[in-house]
Amino acid sequence: MAGSRKDVRARLLRAALDLFSERGYDKTTAADIAERADVTERTYYRHFPDKREALFDGEEELQLALAAAVAGVRDGLSPADTLLQAFLSMIPALEHNGDLKRRRQVVIAAAAELRERELTKEAHLAASVARALETRGVRGPVAALAAISGIAVLSRARLEWLAGTSDDFATLLTTGFADLRVAVQT
Repeated sequence: MAGSRKDVRARLLRAALDLFSERGYDKTTAADIAERADVTERTYYRHFPDKREALFDGEEELQLALAAAVAGVRDGLSPADTLLQAFLSMIPALEHNGDLKRRRQVVIAAAAELRERELTKEAHLAASVARALETRGVRGPVAALAAISGIAVLSRARLEWLAGTSDDFATLLTTGFADLRVAVQT
């Protein structure tokens, strides 16, 4: 089955998620994913370097979007308030395809290799956010600490939202940053 590069990539992503959900991550191969998506294994590897990366597609775009969101926040705010405002502005993108993201998180939670890769992704996001804060004039060590803490809050909010909490994403983020402030002040 032919299709545009974007269409093929979307089929591969869906096939990977379906197979990981059905069989488990460890019992699924890149060849299985390619077959389910009706493409060759070679085509799979043109899109992803390994089977794990199908679940982490879009990481670079997210880094760029978070950095742009940080850059777009008005001046004069603390690093934490800058991050809160930036993350709040990203809510529509973060909530997009919520059902798919929930399924993805279940697969990640079930495999140690994927949980480790998710931590690497979060470290890359924190580094990108730290650079964006530094560009705004925040001193390097402060930018790094704020970014790591902010990404931890974002991750906690995302996981709670994916788990189906009754709070909306904005409330989860706002509460998370308030909790962070309490933790730092005590």
